[in-house]
Amino acid sequence: MAFSAAIVFPGQGSQHLNMLSQGGILDIAQSSEYLYLVDSCSDLIQEDFFGLIEKGPEDILHKTSVTQPVLLLTSYFHFLKLLDNVKVEPTLFAGHSLGEYTALVAAKSLNIEDALKLVRQRGELMELAPKGSMAAILGMDHSAIKGICEEISADDSDSVQCANLNSPVQTVISGLQHSVERAQNLCLEHGAKRAIKLKVSIASHSSLMTQAAESFYEYLSTISIDSPQNRLIHNVGCTEATSTQEIVELLAMQLYSPVEWVKTTNIIKESGVMAIECGPGKVLGGLMKSNGIQTYFSTSDTQFYEKITNHDK
Repeated sequence: MAFSAAIVFPGQGSQHLNMLSQGGILDIAQSSEYLYLVDSCSDLIQEDFFGLIEKGPEDILHKTSVTQPVLLLTSYFHFLKLLDNVKVEPTLFAGHSLGEYTALVAAKSLNIEDALKLVRQRGELMELAPKGSMAAILGMDHSAIKGICEEISADDSDSVQCANLNSPVQTVISGLQHSVERAQNLCLEHGAKRAIKLKVSIASHSSLMTQAAESFYEYLSTISIDSPQNRLIHNVGCTEATSTQEIVELLAMQLYSPVEWVKTTNIIKESGVMAIECGPGKVLGGLMKSNGIQTYFSTSDTQFYEKITNHDK
C-alpha cells in the first residue's frame, strides 16, 4: 500500500562534489535509460556531467549557469530512485527557488529536457544581472528585517530586500553589496543573533533580477508547459497556478520575488502528510524541522530507505 507524502526539492547551494555517488544514484545516472539526459546536460553546460560532479573543479560546479541544470538533473535522479524503491503517492510538490523546476518536472508539467534548457538560460541571465550579494539573518523576526530593508532601500543609492523567508528564525536578504552590508549591521544592532554573508555575487530574488526576469519571460513563452498532474505550490505567493500562462508568469516573477518557504511548510503541515526532501544535501530537512514539521525524510540520508521502510510499518 502506497503512503502519501509532500515531495520537496532543494535549490542552489545544495550541490556538492560526489553528490551522485554519495546520494546512491550513480547507477541510475549511468543507466542506458537515462544516459541521454546526462549527455544533454553535458552539452548544455559544456562540461562532462560525471567528471565535474565527481572530480570538480568546485568553482565550475558552483557557477550559477552550471549549477542549475546539474542540480536539477541530480534531484530528478533522486526522485526516480524514490519512485523505484518506495510505494509513495505524492500529494503535493514544491521546490525551493531552483527546486521549483524539479517539482514541475516531477508533476509532469515540464519535460525534463526542456527544464534543463530553461534553468541553463535562467542561470545565464542571472549571471548577466547587476552584481550583488546575499546574507542570512538569524534569530530575528522577519517583519523587523523587512522594515530595515525598506528603510535602507528608501535611499535611491541602496537596494536590499528579503529574498528567502526560510523559517521564523532565518531570513535571507539580497541586493547591492553595500546595501546588504548596511542591513546586516542594522539587524545586528536591533537584536539579530547572527548575520552571515553568503558566498555569492548574484542577488537572487531581488529587484536586481528584474531585467533578467523580463528576458526569461520571453524564453519561458517558447517552452511547452502543461498543468501539473499533482498539487504544486509555487514560491511566489505560495499559490497554485490555475493556468499554464500563470505558471509562466510565476516563474518569471520568482527571479525577483521572495521564496516564501515558511508559508510553503505551513501548507505541508495542513495537508497532514509526511515531507520528503528529494535531492542532494539536507538543507530543506533542517528547514522543515525549524518550521515545525514533525515527520520528514531526506533521500540523501544514507539510511533513508531503511528509515522510510520502517516508518511505513
